[in-house]
Amino acid sequence: MYEEARSIIKQIVENIPETAYGVERQMLIGDLVSRQSQEERIIIKRMFDSFLLKMFDIVASDIDLGGFGSQGKIWYRIHGVKKPDLGLPAFNYDETNVLIQSILLERQRQFLFENRNLDFSYTIFSNEQMHRFRADTYFDLDQIALNMRAINAVVRPYKALEFHPNVNRFLSLMHTKEGLILVTGITGSGKSSTLDTILDMNNHQIDAHCVIIASPVEYVHKSDRCIIRHREVGRDVLSFKEGTVQSLRQDPDIIIIGELRDPDTILTALEVTDSGHKVFSTLHTSSAVESIDRIIGEVPPIEQDRVRNRLADVLQCVISQKLVPSIDKKRVLTKEVMLATPSVRAAIKNNNTGEIYQMMSESGDQGMCTMEQDLKRLYLQKKISLDVAMNFANNKRRLQQLLNLTPTGD
Repeated sequence: MYEEARSIIKQIVENIPETAYGVERQMLIGDLVSRQSQEERIIIKRMFDSFLLKMFDIVASDIDLGGFGSQGKIWYRIHGVKKPDLGLPAFNYDETNVLIQSILLERQRQFLFENRNLDFSYTIFSNEQMHRFRADTYFDLDQIALNMRAINAVVRPYKALEFHPNVNRFLSLMHTKEGLILVTGITGSGKSSTLDTILDMNNHQIDAHCVIIASPVEYVHKSDRCIIRHREVGRDVLSFKEGTVQSLRQDPDIIIIGELRDPDTILTALEVTDSGHKVFSTLHTSSAVESIDRIIGEVPPIEQDRVRNRLADVLQCVISQKLVPSIDKKRVLTKEVMLATPSVRAAIKNNNTGEIYQMMSESGDQGMCTMEQDLKRLYLQKKISLDVAMNFANNKRRLQQLLNLTPTGD
């Protein structure tokens, strides 16, 4: 299979003019790719899909190829570690340019050429099973690179999140009909998986309507007690902001905004929540306090007091999480949880967010905990090593105190 596909790719590469450079070269490649026969497209797609299907055999979360950085190899991330697979064929730059462009639609190629980046979803079927991937293709020193992340075929059981019963009430539409819930963490920390688990819990628990606005849509939920709409940015709606505003006319109970990535989306999310809806979203921050500061800091100074007060009124819960290496060579979820108690709301309004960490550390009976407290729990349960606990702590000195260790500096 590899030989036939590579032969087709090499024939295309031979027709690329040596004098073409940069995005113009990629546009010429796109033109050559668009002239492939349907049979040639299928052969190349089957080879590409085989690289993706291998992810499930080796338990890989991500695949990377193309661009200068890949050095012609195909890379996989397995349990947090990314390495090249030396058992797969190597490709030169133009060969990966052709390979990646071959899986894109014409409209997607044009968007990539104009914006130098493209987020999209990709689906393959194998043995009557659907596999979905979140993809990002981009330019790397004039070459096209690609990352794809496998989307879980099943949702993690809600009980596996091990939330306090009080936190469950904030996350369930059955108990709380409005408010903003944030799931935060760095890229690859499992934010989307946690949101899918929370939505799945609501889907089987209460009769309602949920609208998901994402870029791209990852896990596709099957409506049970909830009717669930999936709106992908760039395909079903033009932007997060427009999708959020439009959702108000669609009679939703829950609105999931894939990411609060710009001031317009943040302000729209706050307004929608203020209108009495339950809104879930994500941020790329590593702690609950940082999440609050980020939202306020993202808007212009003249708007910050108004946003601070509105955020204090609508915020219900912040879950900040990390996936850390476990002793059994896999990864385990660690998290901190902040609930918007009256004291927390007052701290936000008075611009005293520095006080919130202490409130969280002293409110375990209400369901709150800090990242350091949860890392201590995992360490005492012998799920992670001491070195891992220290490496992933936001406040290393505080973790040393919790573990009664001699401080060695931050």
